[in-house]
Amino acid sequence: MTLTEKKKVVVGMSGGVDSSMAAALLKEEGYEVIGITLQTMPSGGPDDVGGCCSITAIDDARRVAHQLGIPHYVLNFRTIFEENVIDYFTNAYLSGETPNPCTMCNRVVRWGEFLWKARALGADYLATGHYAKILQDPESGRYLMSRPVDTWKDQTYMLYNLTQDQLKHTLFPLADYKKEQIREMAAERGLLRVSRKPDSQEICFIPDDDYVSFIRERSPEKIKPGNFVDRQGNILGRHQGLINYTVGQRKGLGVTFGKPMFVLGFNVEGNEVILGEDQEVYAHTLLATDLNWIAITGLEGPLTVQAKIRYKAPLAEAKIIPLKDSETLPGAIGPVVRVEFTTPQRAITPGQAVVFYQGELVVGGGKIIT
Repeated sequence: MTLTEKKKVVVGMSGGVDSSMAAALLKEEGYEVIGITLQTMPSGGPDDVGGCCSITAIDDARRVAHQLGIPHYVLNFRTIFEENVIDYFTNAYLSGETPNPCTMCNRVVRWGEFLWKARALGADYLATGHYAKILQDPESGRYLMSRPVDTWKDQTYMLYNLTQDQLKHTLFPLADYKKEQIREMAAERGLLRVSRKPDSQEICFIPDDDYVSFIRERSPEKIKPGNFVDRQGNILGRHQGLINYTVGQRKGLGVTFGKPMFVLGFNVEGNEVILGEDQEVYAHTLLATDLNWIAITGLEGPLTVQAKIRYKAPLAEAKIIPLKDSETLPGAIGPVVRVEFTTPQRAITPGQAVVFYQGELVVGGGKIIT
Protein backbone atom coordinates (compact mmCIF):
# COMPACT_ATOMS: atom_id res chain seq x y z
CA MET A 1 0.00 0.00 0.00
CA THR A 2 1.36 3.40 -0.99
CA LEU A 3 1.52 6.43 1.29
CA THR A 4 -1.33 8.18 -0.53
CA GLU A 5 -3.58 5.15 -0.11
CA LYS A 6 -3.37 5.74 3.63
CA LYS A 7 -4.41 9.39 3.23
CA LYS A 8 -8.00 10.58 3.19
CA VAL A 9 -8.89 13.79 1.38
CA VAL A 10 -12.15 15.72 1.22
CA VAL A 11 -12.60 17.49 -2.11
CA GLY A 12 -14.83 20.54 -2.25
CA MET A 13 -16.87 19.79 -5.38
CA SER A 14 -18.67 22.75 -6.93
CA GLY A 15 -19.97 20.91 -9.98
CA GLY A 16 -17.41 22.54 -12.27
CA VAL A 17 -14.60 21.03 -14.29
CA ASP A 18 -11.81 22.17 -11.96
CA SER A 19 -13.07 20.60 -8.73
CA SER A 20 -14.20 17.51 -10.66
CA MET A 21 -10.69 16.98 -12.03
CA ALA A 22 -9.18 17.67 -8.61
CA ALA A 23 -11.17 14.71 -7.30
CA ALA A 24 -10.27 12.56 -10.32
CA LEU A 25 -6.53 13.27 -10.10
CA LEU A 26 -6.36 12.60 -6.38
CA LYS A 27 -8.18 9.29 -6.73
CA GLU A 28 -5.78 8.28 -9.50
CA GLU A 29 -2.88 9.11 -7.17
CA GLY A 30 -4.21 6.66 -4.60
CA TYR A 31 -5.92 8.92 -2.08
CA GLU A 32 -9.16 7.93 -0.39
CA VAL A 33 -11.38 10.66 -1.81
CA ILE A 34 -14.67 11.98 -0.45
CA GLY A 35 -16.58 14.57 -2.45
CA ILE A 36 -18.51 17.23 -0.55
CA THR A 37 -20.58 20.08 -1.95
CA LEU A 38 -21.46 23.01 0.27
CA GLN A 39 -25.02 24.29 0.13
CA THR A 40 -24.63 28.00 0.77
CA MET A 41 -27.51 29.76 -0.97
CA PRO A 42 -30.04 31.26 1.49
CA SER A 43 -33.40 29.52 1.60
CA GLY A 44 -35.63 31.06 -1.04
CA GLY A 45 -32.61 32.43 -2.87
CA PRO A 46 -31.45 31.84 -6.46
CA ASP A 47 -30.78 28.17 -5.83
CA ASP A 48 -31.61 26.81 -9.26
CA VAL A 49 -29.84 29.11 -11.69
CA GLY A 50 -26.54 27.35 -12.16
CA GLY A 51 -24.26 29.11 -9.68
CA CYS A 52 -21.41 27.28 -7.99
CA CYS A 53 -23.61 26.12 -5.11
CA SER A 54 -26.96 25.82 -6.90
CA ILE A 55 -29.14 22.73 -7.29
CA THR A 56 -27.72 22.25 -10.78
CA ALA A 57 -24.17 22.39 -9.43
CA ILE A 58 -24.98 19.88 -6.69
CA ASP A 59 -26.46 17.50 -9.27
CA ASP A 60 -23.39 17.84 -11.49
CA ALA A 61 -21.06 17.19 -8.56
CA ARG A 62 -23.07 14.14 -7.51
CA ARG A 63 -22.98 12.80 -11.08
CA VAL A 64 -19.20 13.22 -11.30
CA ALA A 65 -18.69 11.53 -7.93
CA HIS A 66 -20.77 8.57 -9.13
CA GLN A 67 -18.67 8.31 -12.31
CA LEU A 68 -15.48 8.41 -10.26
CA GLY A 69 -16.77 5.88 -7.76
CA ILE A 70 -16.34 8.09 -4.72
CA PRO A 71 -18.87 9.00 -2.01
CA HIS A 72 -20.54 12.38 -2.24
CA TYR A 73 -22.29 14.41 0.43
CA VAL A 74 -23.96 17.82 0.67
CA LEU A 75 -23.41 19.96 3.76
CA ASN A 76 -25.73 22.80 4.77
CA PHE A 77 -23.55 25.88 5.20
CA ARG A 78 -26.32 28.39 4.58
CA THR A 79 -26.18 30.10 7.96
CA ILE A 80 -22.42 30.52 8.19
CA PHE A 81 -22.29 31.72 4.58
CA GLU A 82 -25.03 34.29 5.06
CA GLU A 83 -23.60 35.62 8.32
CA ASN A 84 -19.97 35.76 7.20
CA VAL A 85 -20.08 36.38 3.46
CA ILE A 86 -23.42 37.87 2.41
CA ASP A 87 -23.80 40.12 5.44
CA TYR A 88 -20.15 41.19 5.13
CA PHE A 89 -20.66 41.94 1.43
CA THR A 90 -23.79 44.02 2.07
CA ASN A 91 -22.37 45.94 5.03
CA ALA A 92 -19.12 46.70 3.23
CA TYR A 93 -20.91 48.30 0.28
CA LEU A 94 -23.12 50.30 2.63
CA SER A 95 -19.94 51.51 4.35
CA GLY A 96 -18.40 52.82 1.14
CA GLU A 97 -16.08 49.88 0.54
CA THR A 98 -15.87 47.49 -2.43
CA PRO A 99 -15.79 44.05 -0.77
CA ASN A 100 -14.15 40.87 -1.98
CA PRO A 101 -16.58 38.07 -1.06
CA CYS A 102 -14.36 35.28 -2.44
CA THR A 103 -11.49 36.04 -0.06
CA MET A 104 -13.93 36.15 2.86
CA CYS A 105 -15.53 32.87 1.78
CA ASN A 106 -12.12 31.22 1.52
CA ARG A 107 -11.10 32.52 4.91
CA VAL A 108 -14.20 31.77 6.98
CA VAL A 109 -16.19 29.16 5.07
CA ARG A 110 -13.84 26.95 3.03
CA TRP A 111 -10.66 27.05 5.11
CA GLY A 112 -12.45 27.84 8.34
CA GLU A 113 -15.57 25.79 8.95
CA PHE A 114 -15.20 23.40 5.99
CA LEU A 115 -11.60 22.42 6.72
CA TRP A 116 -12.53 21.88 10.37
CA LYS A 117 -15.42 19.67 9.27
CA ALA A 118 -13.19 17.69 6.90
CA ARG A 119 -10.65 17.00 9.65
CA ALA A 120 -13.45 16.05 12.05
CA LEU A 121 -14.46 13.43 9.47
CA GLY A 122 -10.94 11.98 9.67
CA ALA A 123 -9.58 13.58 6.50
CA ASP A 124 -5.91 14.46 6.31
CA TYR A 125 -6.49 17.12 3.68
CA LEU A 126 -9.00 19.44 2.08
CA ALA A 127 -8.56 19.79 -1.69
CA THR A 128 -10.11 22.22 -4.17
CA GLY A 129 -9.87 23.05 -7.84
CA HIS A 130 -8.05 26.34 -7.25
CA TYR A 131 -5.07 27.18 -9.43
CA ALA A 132 -2.28 27.66 -6.89
CA LYS A 133 0.72 25.68 -5.65
CA ILE A 134 1.74 24.75 -2.11
CA LEU A 135 5.40 24.17 -1.32
CA GLN A 136 7.38 23.59 1.86
CA ASP A 137 10.67 25.25 2.66
CA PRO A 138 13.07 22.34 3.39
CA GLU A 139 15.12 24.45 5.81
CA SER A 140 12.47 26.19 7.89
CA GLY A 141 9.62 23.74 7.31
CA ARG A 142 7.39 26.73 6.55
CA TYR A 143 4.57 26.18 4.06
CA LEU A 144 4.66 28.47 1.04
CA MET A 145 2.23 29.40 -1.71
CA SER A 146 3.38 29.86 -5.28
CA ARG A 147 1.73 30.92 -8.51
CA PRO A 148 0.57 27.95 -10.68
CA VAL A 149 1.70 26.94 -14.15
CA ASP A 150 -1.41 28.60 -15.64
CA THR A 151 -0.69 32.19 -14.67
CA TRP A 152 -3.88 33.41 -16.38
CA LYS A 153 -5.95 31.27 -13.99
CA ASP A 154 -3.73 32.12 -11.02
CA GLN A 155 -5.95 32.30 -7.91
CA THR A 156 -3.29 32.96 -5.29
CA TYR A 157 -4.66 36.50 -4.86
CA MET A 158 -7.87 35.01 -3.45
CA LEU A 159 -5.96 32.65 -1.16
CA TYR A 160 -3.47 35.01 0.47
CA ASN A 161 -5.07 34.69 3.91
CA LEU A 162 -4.49 30.93 4.39
CA THR A 163 -2.59 30.16 7.57
CA GLN A 164 0.33 27.76 8.02
CA ASP A 165 -1.93 25.10 9.54
CA GLN A 166 -4.45 25.47 6.72
CA LEU A 167 -1.75 25.21 4.05
CA LYS A 168 -0.40 22.09 5.77
CA HIS A 169 -3.76 20.38 5.34
CA THR A 170 -4.56 21.60 1.80
CA LEU A 171 -3.99 20.10 -1.63
CA PHE A 172 -4.25 21.95 -4.97
CA PRO A 173 -4.03 19.17 -7.59
CA LEU A 174 -4.33 21.52 -10.59
CA ALA A 175 -1.18 23.53 -9.84
CA ASP A 176 0.85 22.06 -12.69
CA TYR A 177 -1.81 22.14 -15.42
CA LYS A 178 -3.24 24.67 -17.85
CA LYS A 179 -7.00 25.12 -17.92
CA GLU A 180 -7.17 23.79 -21.48
CA GLN A 181 -5.44 20.61 -20.33
CA ILE A 182 -7.92 20.18 -17.49
CA ARG A 183 -10.87 20.39 -19.90
CA GLU A 184 -9.25 17.87 -22.24
CA MET A 185 -8.44 15.51 -19.37
CA ALA A 186 -12.00 15.70 -18.10
CA ALA A 187 -13.35 14.81 -21.54
CA GLU A 188 -10.90 11.90 -21.80
CA ARG A 189 -12.26 10.53 -18.52
CA GLY A 190 -15.85 10.73 -19.73
CA LEU A 191 -16.74 13.79 -17.65
CA LEU A 192 -18.19 15.42 -20.74
CA ARG A 193 -20.87 17.52 -19.09
CA VAL A 194 -18.49 19.36 -16.77
CA SER A 195 -15.67 19.50 -19.33
CA ARG A 196 -17.76 21.94 -21.37
CA LYS A 197 -19.17 24.05 -18.53
CA PRO A 198 -18.14 27.71 -18.76
CA ASP A 199 -16.22 29.28 -15.91
CA SER A 200 -18.30 31.25 -13.43
CA GLN A 201 -17.71 34.98 -13.93
CA GLU A 202 -20.03 36.42 -11.32
CA ILE A 203 -20.62 36.47 -7.59
CA CYS A 204 -22.11 33.09 -6.74
CA PHE A 205 -24.99 34.45 -4.66
CA ILE A 206 -25.84 37.17 -7.22
CA PRO A 207 -26.18 35.18 -10.47
CA ASP A 208 -27.42 38.13 -12.55
CA ASP A 209 -24.48 40.24 -11.30
CA ASP A 210 -26.91 42.96 -10.17
CA TYR A 211 -25.46 43.53 -6.73
CA VAL A 212 -27.18 46.93 -6.40
CA SER A 213 -30.64 45.37 -6.56
CA PHE A 214 -29.50 42.60 -4.23
CA ILE A 215 -28.39 45.07 -1.55
CA ARG A 216 -31.38 47.32 -2.10
CA GLU A 217 -33.73 44.41 -1.40
CA ARG A 218 -31.87 43.61 1.83
CA SER A 219 -31.42 47.14 3.17
CA PRO A 220 -33.71 49.58 1.31
CA GLU A 221 -33.83 52.01 4.23
CA LYS A 222 -30.04 52.52 4.14
CA ILE A 223 -29.81 53.59 0.50
CA LYS A 224 -30.47 57.30 0.11
CA PRO A 225 -29.71 59.93 -2.55
CA GLY A 226 -27.01 62.45 -1.71
CA ASN A 227 -24.53 64.85 -3.24
CA PHE A 228 -21.67 64.43 -5.65
CA VAL A 229 -18.88 66.70 -4.38
CA ASP A 230 -15.29 67.52 -5.32
CA ARG A 231 -12.34 67.27 -2.93
CA GLN A 232 -13.08 70.77 -1.65
CA GLY A 233 -16.66 69.84 -0.79
CA ASN A 234 -18.28 71.78 -3.62
CA ILE A 235 -21.59 70.22 -4.68
CA LEU A 236 -21.53 68.95 -8.28
CA GLY A 237 -24.87 67.15 -8.50
CA ARG A 238 -26.98 64.41 -6.93
CA HIS A 239 -26.28 60.69 -6.67
CA GLN A 240 -28.71 57.80 -6.17
CA GLY A 241 -27.06 56.03 -3.23
CA LEU A 242 -23.47 55.10 -2.38
CA ILE A 243 -23.83 51.45 -3.40
CA ASN A 244 -24.23 52.46 -7.06
CA TYR A 245 -20.61 53.60 -7.31
CA THR A 246 -17.06 52.35 -6.87
CA VAL A 247 -13.65 54.00 -6.91
CA GLY A 248 -12.46 54.74 -10.46
CA GLN A 249 -15.95 54.63 -12.00
CA ARG A 250 -16.71 57.12 -14.79
CA LYS A 251 -19.75 55.77 -16.62
CA GLY A 252 -23.19 55.52 -15.09
CA LEU A 253 -22.91 58.55 -12.82
CA GLY A 254 -26.16 59.91 -14.22
CA VAL A 255 -24.94 63.53 -14.31
CA THR A 256 -23.18 65.52 -17.04
CA PHE A 257 -20.24 67.60 -15.81
CA GLY A 258 -18.87 68.99 -19.09
CA LYS A 259 -15.72 66.87 -18.70
CA PRO A 260 -14.94 63.30 -17.67
CA MET A 261 -15.28 62.84 -13.91
CA PHE A 262 -14.37 59.80 -11.84
CA VAL A 263 -15.29 58.46 -8.41
CA LEU A 264 -12.41 59.13 -6.01
CA GLY A 265 -14.02 57.91 -2.80
CA PHE A 266 -16.84 58.42 -0.32
CA ASN A 267 -17.79 60.49 2.68
CA VAL A 268 -20.04 57.89 4.26
CA GLU A 269 -21.13 60.03 7.20
CA GLY A 270 -22.18 62.84 4.87
CA ASN A 271 -23.59 60.41 2.27
CA GLU A 272 -21.37 62.03 -0.39
CA VAL A 273 -19.63 60.61 -3.46
CA ILE A 274 -16.33 62.41 -4.09
CA LEU A 275 -15.50 63.05 -7.75
CA GLY A 276 -12.39 64.25 -9.55
CA GLU A 277 -10.55 64.18 -12.85
CA ASP A 278 -8.63 61.21 -14.21
CA GLN A 279 -5.23 62.14 -12.78
CA GLU A 280 -6.74 62.27 -9.30
CA VAL A 281 -7.67 58.58 -9.48
CA TYR A 282 -3.98 57.60 -9.28
CA ALA A 283 -2.03 57.22 -6.03
CA HIS A 284 1.46 56.14 -5.00
CA THR A 285 0.56 54.74 -1.59
CA LEU A 286 -2.06 52.80 0.35
CA LEU A 287 -2.57 51.50 3.86
CA ALA A 288 -3.50 47.87 4.51
CA THR A 289 -4.53 45.98 7.63
CA ASP A 290 -5.88 42.56 8.69
CA LEU A 291 -2.58 41.13 7.46
CA ASN A 292 -1.61 37.53 6.85
CA TRP A 293 1.95 36.41 6.13
CA ILE A 294 2.83 33.22 4.27
CA ALA A 295 6.46 33.41 3.11
CA ILE A 296 7.60 35.28 6.23
CA THR A 297 6.71 35.09 9.91
CA GLY A 298 6.11 38.83 10.12
CA LEU A 299 7.25 42.19 8.78
CA GLU A 300 10.06 43.69 10.89
CA GLY A 301 11.16 46.39 8.44
CA PRO A 302 10.74 47.63 4.87
CA LEU A 303 10.48 44.89 2.25
CA THR A 304 10.58 45.18 -1.55
CA VAL A 305 7.82 43.20 -3.27
CA GLN A 306 5.51 43.14 -6.24
CA ALA A 307 1.92 43.94 -5.28
CA LYS A 308 -1.55 43.43 -6.78
CA ILE A 309 -4.41 45.71 -5.72
CA ARG A 310 -7.15 43.62 -7.35
CA TYR A 311 -7.52 40.13 -8.80
CA LYS A 312 -6.74 40.92 -12.44
CA ALA A 313 -4.41 43.86 -11.77
CA PRO A 314 -0.83 43.54 -13.02
CA LEU A 315 1.96 43.10 -10.52
CA ALA A 316 3.55 46.42 -9.56
CA GLU A 317 6.88 47.12 -7.86
CA ALA A 318 6.36 48.33 -4.32
CA LYS A 319 7.85 48.60 -0.85
CA ILE A 320 5.87 47.58 2.23
CA ILE A 321 6.65 49.34 5.50
CA PRO A 322 5.24 48.44 8.93
CA LEU A 323 3.66 51.33 10.82
CA LYS A 324 4.35 51.52 14.54
CA ASP A 325 1.43 51.74 16.95
CA SER A 326 -0.96 51.60 13.99
CA GLU A 327 -3.73 49.55 15.63
CA THR A 328 -5.56 52.76 16.56
CA LEU A 329 -5.90 53.98 12.96
CA PRO A 330 -9.50 54.09 11.65
CA GLY A 331 -10.37 50.74 10.07
CA ALA A 332 -7.32 48.97 11.50
CA ILE A 333 -7.62 45.29 12.36
CA GLY A 334 -4.30 44.67 14.05
CA PRO A 335 -1.07 46.11 12.59
CA VAL A 336 -1.07 48.31 9.48
CA VAL A 337 1.47 48.53 6.65
CA ARG A 338 2.06 51.34 4.20
CA VAL A 339 2.56 50.21 0.61
CA GLU A 340 4.62 52.58 -1.54
CA PHE A 341 4.47 51.93 -5.28
CA THR A 342 7.24 52.80 -7.72
CA THR A 343 4.62 53.96 -10.23
CA PRO A 344 1.17 55.34 -9.30
CA GLN A 345 -1.69 52.84 -9.27
CA ARG A 346 -5.16 53.55 -10.63
CA ALA A 347 -8.28 53.29 -8.46
CA ILE A 348 -6.86 51.89 -5.22
CA THR A 349 -10.09 50.69 -3.62
CA PRO A 350 -10.80 50.36 0.11
CA GLY A 351 -12.24 46.93 0.91
CA GLN A 352 -10.23 45.11 -1.74
CA ALA A 353 -7.19 42.98 -0.95
CA VAL A 354 -3.60 43.92 -1.67
CA VAL A 355 -1.40 40.86 -2.09
CA PHE A 356 2.41 40.84 -2.02
CA TYR A 357 4.69 38.64 -4.12
CA GLN A 358 8.39 37.98 -4.51
CA GLY A 359 8.89 36.20 -7.79
CA GLU A 360 6.42 33.31 -7.86
CA LEU A 361 5.93 33.20 -4.09
CA VAL A 362 3.11 34.85 -2.16
CA VAL A 363 4.61 36.89 0.69
CA GLY A 364 1.23 37.72 2.21
CA GLY A 365 -1.48 40.33 1.96
CA GLY A 366 -4.13 42.38 3.69
CA LYS A 367 -7.21 44.54 3.33
CA ILE A 368 -6.91 48.01 1.82
CA ILE A 369 -8.27 50.67 4.19
CA THR A 370 -7.14 53.82 2.34
